[in-house]
Amino acid sequence: MGSAKLFAYPAIRNPNSEIQMTPDACLYIVSTPIGNLEDITLRAVRVLKEVDFIFAEDTRFTRKLLTHFQISTPLRSYHGYNKVKQAEKLLRLLAGGREAALVSNAGTPGISDPGSYLIRLALDRGVPVVPVPGPTAFAAALSVSGMPGVNFIFYGWLSPKGSKRRRALLELKDEERTIIFYEAPHRLLKTLIDIESVLGDRHLFIGRELTKKFEERLCGRVSELIEIFENRKPRGEFTLIVSGKI
Repeated sequence: MGSAKLFAYPAIRNPNSEIQMTPDACLYIVSTPIGNLEDITLRAVRVLKEVDFIFAEDTRFTRKLLTHFQISTPLRSYHGYNKVKQAEKLLRLLAGGREAALVSNAGTPGISDPGSYLIRLALDRGVPVVPVPGPTAFAAALSVSGMPGVNFIFYGWLSPKGSKRRRALLELKDEERTIIFYEAPHRLLKTLIDIESVLGDRHLFIGRELTKKFEERLCGRVSELIEIFENRKPRGEFTLIVSGKI
C-alpha cells in the first residue's frame, strides 16, 4: 500500500511573531445565513455560544445575528482592511489555549472574503481549523438554476474595471462547464452587457437576494435579462450562473 503524504501551503510568516500554540487552541470556520436566519445550523449556534471570541467581517452586522440567537460571545473585527494586524491578534488569543470562531457577513468564510488569509496563517502555525458548514450563496443559486452542477467553475467577483472584466471573460469563452459569478447591483448591467459581448447570448440564471424577503430568480437569455435591467434599477446582491460553451 502506498503511504499518504502531508503537504503545506507556502508559509505566511511574520518574522516578529514567535507565538507558541497550546494543544487546546482551535479556530472554527462558521457558516452563517445568507439571508433567512432560520438557515443557521444548530451546531453553528452552539459553537458561537461556546467559543471564547468571534471574529467577524462587520461586527455591527454580526451582532444582530448574535442578538437574535441570544449569543453573548465577545466580538472582534476582522476584514480585508485589517486582516494582517488582526490575524496576529487572534493568534495571540489562541496561544493561551482559547477557541475562536470566524464568520463573514453572510455565508461561508474563506469564499470570496478575506477569511482565507487567517485560515492559511492559522494552519501555518499549527492551529486546528474546523469547518462548521452551512449556507453558501453560489450553491443555493446553482441548486435551483437548472444548470449542470456536476462540473462547474465558481469564479466569484469579476473586476470592477471594464477592461479587466472583459479580459477575464475572454479567458472563459471556450469553457464548457457552468460558470458562476457574484456581482454588485451597480455593476450588474455592465457585466451582463460584457457577458453577451464576449461569451455570446447564452442561457443565464440570476439569483437576487436569495433567501431574503425580496428574493427573485430569473432565467433566460443574456439579452433578455439585459432588457429587464435596462428598465429597472438593480437592487440587492446577485449571483449569476452562465451556461458553458456548447
